[in-house]
Amino acid sequence: MKRARIAYEGAVQVATEDNGLLRLADGRRLAEDTENLVWLPPLEPRTVFALGLNYADHARELAFKPPETPLIFLKGRSAFVGHRGRTLRPNNVTYMHYECELVVVIGRHGRSIPPEQAYQFVAGYTIANDYAVRDYLENYYRPNLRVKSRDGSTPLGPWLVEAKDVADPMNLNLGTYVNGVQTQQGNTRDMIFDIPYLIAYLSDFMTLAPGDMILTGTPEGLVDVQPGDEVITEIEGIGRLVNTIDLSPERKETI
Repeated sequence: MKRARIAYEGAVQVATEDNGLLRLADGRRLAEDTENLVWLPPLEPRTVFALGLNYADHARELAFKPPETPLIFLKGRSAFVGHRGRTLRPNNVTYMHYECELVVVIGRHGRSIPPEQAYQFVAGYTIANDYAVRDYLENYYRPNLRVKSRDGSTPLGPWLVEAKDVADPMNLNLGTYVNGVQTQQGNTRDMIFDIPYLIAYLSDFMTLAPGDMILTGTPEGLVDVQPGDEVITEIEGIGRLVNTIDLSPERKETI
């Protein structure tokens, strides 16, 4: 089952996917572009872990050696925006790129989880587009807050897909389209650290809880995006996340 959260008729509502439409709890079905309907992230973020350089081809693209241990950083809640939302490009930067990522959503409390039991703690999966502003990047190994926790910098959704409906999350095609042209493609099997490893690694030193999310990294194929661009990040069986780039107001930021 695919679930979404939307703001509609003055309330936050949970909807399910029904032949390309949104089915509300009262049985009504809505198109995704229904007037006054606002897509929200499919769940309220709790602790959010994100992976840097988790695809070897992406590390090579940036002229880095693939990491020997997971490169993990945290993201703030205000970074997230829903499907069909808008993300601001600061007006004084030279390079801002997307990152199509499979997101693992934790469904149970767990500590010291063995890799072979890791999937028992997964509630489902969604998509993140984890934008980065290279001008603000001090170190690819440890992205700073200005790169990865900017307000609205990470579209999330559209759906939360239940784990039982994803036969093999480690073999999903993923890609990005900018203004209809494919600019990124890859497969989750090419992750350096797979999902069971990441869950075991994180739970070795902290308790994972329902609503925690793990953004698992992006493959090669990054392109600078400009105001007005429509960016679609898509993962096989999970969905198609649409986002538009806007120009930031004229307030200047110090680089």
